[in-house]
Amino acid sequence: MWIVLGVVLVAVAILVVMALRGSRSAGTLDERLEELAALGQPITLEQIELSQPFSQRVLVPIVRGLTNLAQRFTPQRSLEEVQHKIDLAGMSHKLKPAQFFGYRIGAAILLGLLLILISRMTTFPLLQRLALIFGGFGLGFYLPTAWLGSKIKQRQNEVIKALPDALDLLTICVEAGLGFDAAMSKVAEKWNNELSRAFTKTVQEMQLGKLRREALRDMANSLDVSDVTSFAAAIIQADQLGVSMAKVMRIQSEQMRMKRRQRAEEKARQAPVKMMFPLVFFIFPTILIVLLGPAIIKVKGLDLFGI
Repeated sequence: MWIVLGVVLVAVAILVVMALRGSRSAGTLDERLEELAALGQPITLEQIELSQPFSQRVLVPIVRGLTNLAQRFTPQRSLEEVQHKIDLAGMSHKLKPAQFFGYRIGAAILLGLLLILISRMTTFPLLQRLALIFGGFGLGFYLPTAWLGSKIKQRQNEVIKALPDALDLLTICVEAGLGFDAAMSKVAEKWNNELSRAFTKTVQEMQLGKLRREALRDMANSLDVSDVTSFAAAIIQADQLGVSMAKVMRIQSEQMRMKRRQRAEEKARQAPVKMMFPLVFFIFPTILIVLLGPAIIKVKGLDLFGI
């Protein structure tokens, strides 16, 4: 039963990933038409439809219908909250709130139907079957949210790891005579990660006329990392009070390096606690079997022979 459930979850995950990547087809419709026209045969509507990938022909229309349904019945506040989470995950250009609710509904229906089929092949009591089916619907509705949460955490961890080095380079650029905006552009050119992309977006917004403090606040809100928030607050305060930007950057760089060292020490102290569970449940039983196994076999052998 657990193997079947594992296969079902893997199938649902594959279908969700295919649906999320459905918008990225192998080529445009014009390119496919040119390929078919190069064959020298008349092009029919059926050939055009079959030339599209499976995700475009089947999954995308289903998700689009579920998206329209979700957008019609979902409160605006819920859509705004999901939009904020999508922004935190850095997927605002790939995913829309209503589309995300459509994925959740589709995953719930798919996993629920699969568990209905599985429950019909089992001999479980009716109450257990109903619990399995409703649990499948709930799990399917929750899986996209868990996936989005993992994306947010992954992005924030990447920003936390890249921030100390970025601030060191930013401090060097400011002390060398560059302005703060030019220094951020120089840092964004050196890396290709979430923090550099956030710096690039902030610089572009400032170039388009947005105030520096507003652009920095928007960057901090879009990342939701405490280190970035404190860095943005320090820069805004220095800009408003006329404090030397180089001194503020030097202090921020030292603080970020100290925090990175503290995080490393914290993880090092957590290692023995995390190692306790594998030791107790996997390594210690194996050692006991190796040490006491021969003695137990010898004692049992003596008992069999009546010695």
